[in-house]
Amino acid sequence: MLEKEKIDRINALAKKAKSAEGLTEEEAKERASLREEYLQAVRAHMTNTLERVRIVEPDGSITVPKKKEKPLN
Repeated sequence: MLEKEKIDRINALAKKAKSAEGLTEEEAKERASLREEYLQAVRAHMTNTLERVRIVEPDGSITVPKKKEKPLN
C-alpha cells in the first residue's frame, strides 16, 4: 500500500481544495499524481487478493476461478 505520509498529503490537499483558498496549479498536479499512485496501489492489492480466491465445492474439491477475458473493443 501507499505510505502514510502520501495518504496524509492526499487528505491535506483534498481539504485545501475544498477551502476558500483552493489549490495552486502545482498542488493540483501533485494531487493528481498522488491519486493515480494511490489507485494503482489499490488495484494491485485487489488483484493480489482476487488471485488468492479459492472456491470450496460441496464435495470438498477446490476450484480456482478463471480470469474473465477482456472483450475486444
